[in-house]
Amino acid sequence: MVGSIAFAGKPIIIKLAYQYDVDVMTLLALRMLFSLPFFLAMALWAGRSPTALTPRDWLAVLALGFIGYYLGSYLDLAGLQYISASLGRLILYLYPTLVLILNTLIFKQRVTGRQLVSLALSYGGILLVFQSELGLDGSVGKTTLGGVLVFASAMTYAVYLVMGSTMIQKLGSMRFTAYASIAATAFVTATFLATHGPANLVVAHPVYGLTLILAVFSTVLPLWLMAEGLKRIGANQVALVACIGPISTIALAHFFLGEPVSTVQLVGAGLVLGGIVIISLRPQPASA
Repeated sequence: MVGSIAFAGKPIIIKLAYQYDVDVMTLLALRMLFSLPFFLAMALWAGRSPTALTPRDWLAVLALGFIGYYLGSYLDLAGLQYISASLGRLILYLYPTLVLILNTLIFKQRVTGRQLVSLALSYGGILLVFQSELGLDGSVGKTTLGGVLVFASAMTYAVYLVMGSTMIQKLGSMRFTAYASIAATAFVTATFLATHGPANLVVAHPVYGLTLILAVFSTVLPLWLMAEGLKRIGANQVALVACIGPISTIALAHFFLGEPVSTVQLVGAGLVLGGIVIISLRPQPASA
């Protein structure tokens, strides 16, 4: 639960940082650089892989780090320039439905009636919240752009999960996360130096504090807490507890950013979370 709430604070911190006129790549570079010592510590804590990695394995880690933690994070941060933290978090939370769709398209897995209900609820809920935000903001172009960017971020994370499942089983969750995150940090740093230069790391002092909080309390710590929770209570229970995340984002966004909370938004959020619970939980086998 603490890990889910910590993750929920990420869009709030990002929105607060944008108030100091910092661009997406600078904010992402600071976040990853502040996180890097913790990723290195995570890799050391996990120890060496029990199985030797081939060059192809290392290439897969690099590719998945680029897709999941570099491209996905960039798209999420870019989208949050145009939409509310609440809507952004709900859209990002659609990734289990995208995993289902990818598995159906790539691995030809059969879609059940329960999963179709989940898809209808989740995307119906997003449409409600999206329509509610249009009524508040009135800018169709910006809201649509932000929604598309964050949805693309959710898609990259779904691709990361689907294509990375083999590497996660081979390396273990913590070791794979550490390696992929270190790779993503290298990609982000190289891009930042090529497009901005080191001098642009000088920003308003509050941005350093916000990105440090983002790195520690909304990146590294929740990654570890969620991994430990998964190990202790299993995926079904984690899926249920994690539903507190988007609700926490709505509450935090209202408190820290002054984002309004409407009945339509709450109904839409409820539909999204209901759909995610249906798709995430596996039915228990009947007892004899």
